[in-house]
Amino acid sequence: MALRPAVFLDRDGTLNMQVVREGKPYAPEKPADFHLYKGVPEACRSLKAAGFALVVATNQPDVGRGLVPQAAIEAMHVRLLELVPEIDRIEVCYDPGRGEKSTRRKPEPGMVLDSARELGLDLGRSWMVGDRWRDVDCGKRAGVRTVFIDFGYSETFNSTPDFTVKSFDQAVAVILGAPGYPNPAA
Repeated sequence: MALRPAVFLDRDGTLNMQVVREGKPYAPEKPADFHLYKGVPEACRSLKAAGFALVVATNQPDVGRGLVPQAAIEAMHVRLLELVPEIDRIEVCYDPGRGEKSTRRKPEPGMVLDSARELGLDLGRSWMVGDRWRDVDCGKRAGVRTVFIDFGYSETFNSTPDFTVKSFDQAVAVILGAPGYPNPAA
């Protein structure tokens, strides 16, 4: 069985709008605040039609810190799958980022590697799209190409993204326009 390429997607700031305070992005805390960016469902349909598996890989440390109920995150994911049924899998890390490092908390590549193993994904033909340095580092550590959506947040990078864009639509255009695409099975 041939391995499929995938697009690994950060959630907050990539698919849905973030709350920005003092130059830093924050995830929505309740389902009523969960809103996709315009064009996300259509762009995901284009990726799926081109043969990509779609996997959301999201850190949700506020659950581990006791600040947001896990049920609120799960309700947001139910809504996300209703709006974008093309998503094959949602990987979530609730680790609060204290003490011992989790292999699944981005920038570590555990969520990507676990999905690749379980879904039969070809990381050499896959991508990571995100709006934070952690997404870029995660993608690099997993061996996938990276597309960074630059919202001008105040943060420092450890790795240089393969591509930098200003929106999710532009990220999808980069992926679909890359050599060998939109026919990733070739």
